[in-house]
Amino acid sequence: MAGEDRLERLLREEWGRLLALLVAWCRRLDLAEDGLADAVEAAAREWPATDAPANPAGWLVTVARRRITDRLRSEAVLARAMPLLQVEAEVRDQAQQVMAALPEGHVVTDERLRLVLLCTHPMLSREAAAALALRLVLGVPTADIAQLFLVPVPTMAARLTRARRRLAGASFAVPPPAELTTRTVAVGDVAYLAFTQGYAPASGDDVLRPGLAADAIDLVRVLRTVLPREQQTAELDALLALMLLQHARRDARVLRGVLVRLPDQDRGRWRADEHAIAPVAAETDWSRIVARYDELLVLQDTPVVRLNRAVALAEHAGPEAGLSALDEVAMPGHRLPAARAEMLARLGRSQDAVRSLDGALALCRNEAEAALLRERRAALTG
Repeated sequence: MAGEDRLERLLREEWGRLLALLVAWCRRLDLAEDGLADAVEAAAREWPATDAPANPAGWLVTVARRRITDRLRSEAVLARAMPLLQVEAEVRDQAQQVMAALPEGHVVTDERLRLVLLCTHPMLSREAAAALALRLVLGVPTADIAQLFLVPVPTMAARLTRARRRLAGASFAVPPPAELTTRTVAVGDVAYLAFTQGYAPASGDDVLRPGLAADAIDLVRVLRTVLPREQQTAELDALLALMLLQHARRDARVLRGVLVRLPDQDRGRWRADEHAIAPVAAETDWSRIVARYDELLVLQDTPVVRLNRAVALAEHAGPEAGLSALDEVAMPGHRLPAARAEMLARLGRSQDAVRSLDGALALCRNEAEAALLRERRAALTG
């Protein structure tokens, strides 16, 4: 694998873990992020010209530590503090003290959870915390995060910058159990949004990113092991169940690298054994799904919920009803015009459907979804 490709894959899969290790080592988020960014820049210059190192993650950490050490020296912090090896030992000792404060049997096994908990600090708003964790811990691009939150990219970039600044002096430690519980909702937001990005990437060539989806599931599982049993919430269990159900469909959603729509999926390829579920029946009770979306609208009236409800309504009551419901939806991105095109096509309004597909294609940044949209357009135009 070429150096550039290996670096891109490494950053997509390991950025959060490497950043968490560096934050644990230097105990400053700003230094860790700058150091890792410098290491990535160095790798981008050196790896294409030579073979990538045998241990690329270790190479990045080593270079990042050097950059951080230089920064500490320039700030005259290193001279006043203990040597770096002692700092590392101190971090380990303090981490053990934090673990000892948790109820017996609750052990933090993932440094990324520690970093997510830092990002979900109470000083940040719920949305800012989730966005920051997605960017720093899971490496989701800023443009994709902006699409998840339905805001312009510059708005999201500014929001992330402000959040980083506010966390400059925050402690990289697992909060005590009582405070952990208050952050559960925010961590759940991070996991759900990360899973969404893995299940349906907003950009790039991937049909789906099962590794990112699996990371989101692991995040919830680890959080459940840290929370005292009496403080675990039904919402967290429901979130885990929802993600497991969706993740079990990953093999059926792709056929020879091509995205497969739900009506065309082979449900026998669902991973029933892995997640202890059985493939659902071919007949779906869409009336119940519409009813659940009606209930969800009362709790959380968002454009995404309204879009999903309109799709379910089209299945239950017909495409005309779905189109009427779409008139109440306003959201950026390609999925709204793509849904409208599908309903128009089912009504036999091919020219209108093609125009809507053209609009969706102009906005789509994921090549796999764009290919499906082009296929649908070709079918309508003959």
